[in-house]
Amino acid sequence: MINITEFKENLNLKEIPAELEKLIYFQNTISSFENYSQGFGILIDKKNGLKSWSTDENFLDKLFPFAQANGSGSFYAIWNDGTGKPLELMPVVVFGDEGGVHVVAENLLQLLHLLSYDTEISVDFDTAYFYKDDEDDESEDRMEYIKWLKETFHLNPIEEPDDLIKTAQEKYKAPFDQWIGQYITEY
Repeated sequence: MINITEFKENLNLKEIPAELEKLIYFQNTISSFENYSQGFGILIDKKNGLKSWSTDENFLDKLFPFAQANGSGSFYAIWNDGTGKPLELMPVVVFGDEGGVHVVAENLLQLLHLLSYDTEISVDFDTAYFYKDDEDDESEDRMEYIKWLKETFHLNPIEEPDDLIKTAQEKYKAPFDQWIGQYITEY
């Protein structure tokens, strides 16, 4: 169970986006960690994952890690791109357990839409993508998630996740790579 107060404190925020609050409610009451989308779950990590990339306070202050992205250690974070937009409209990035950091969604709602594909994200140094084949099992609570996503945000399951990732990359890849290059030498 994710405690909303602890979740906010972990990110040093007074308020969190409604999308996250609703997803936490869904995970806490209707489903559970990793049961509605393969490898995904909201978590509290005190920025420990980020600190393995850089301990620079300017780096840590602009990123808000909020979820496990796959079962092997990748995680999602919201990137404050400095434009003054509300947190829910800021880009979402994935930090890969094998290396690589990539913008994957223009905002939280797009990430929630990507999760409806129900497969773990693959992250390597050059790219992040979703892949599944006909033999992949569906998450136990996927249909509950699909129903919740439709009722809450009027979104149907995504058929082509690569299109959303490509759009987010076109919009945010260059500024993100330039920004993160100040803290991580691979960029």
